[in-house]
Amino acid sequence: MTDTHRTSPGRTSSGGTGGGGLRARAREHALLPLRIFLGVTFIYAGLDKLTDSQFMANSGIGSIGDLMRGVRNTSAVPWLVDLALENPVGFGYAIALGELAVGIGALIGLLTRIAALGGALISLSLWLTVSWRTEPYYYGNDLVYLMAWLPLVLAGAATLSADALLAARRRRAV
Repeated sequence: MTDTHRTSPGRTSSGGTGGGGLRARAREHALLPLRIFLGVTFIYAGLDKLTDSQFMANSGIGSIGDLMRGVRNTSAVPWLVDLALENPVGFGYAIALGELAVGIGALIGLLTRIAALGGALISLSLWLTVSWRTEPYYYGNDLVYLMAWLPLVLAGAATLSADALLAARRRRAV
């Protein structure tokens, strides 16, 4: 028997409904683990920065200011580091709040494509500045996060998300 063998009207031997069954459900939810991982990770990263008084400082061990000064000459985009150095603490808050917003959006699936684009842009900026000189390149996690956000930019959150609930509500209203 194949997984499409009919055992009763509308049912297959694999226990799913006609049209793919278990495989179709797996495809439907394939991005959910990625969305949860990225959402939780970015929420944690944002909260970690916001609650770390050493990070949110112009200078000192572990400060955003010293981090930016330390990567200035090895960055792929030194002008971006110079921009951050105009107000390192403000830049630190912008990154932290951005990570928090992106993480919440991804986790609950609200404006998922926009949140994922924000996550991709944060990851891209960190890759081009902070982790640009990491060798070999695959040791740098910012590039991996950038690539991880791209499927969500393209596909959004079709299931188990606020976006899906809002789309269903719009369809019912029509």
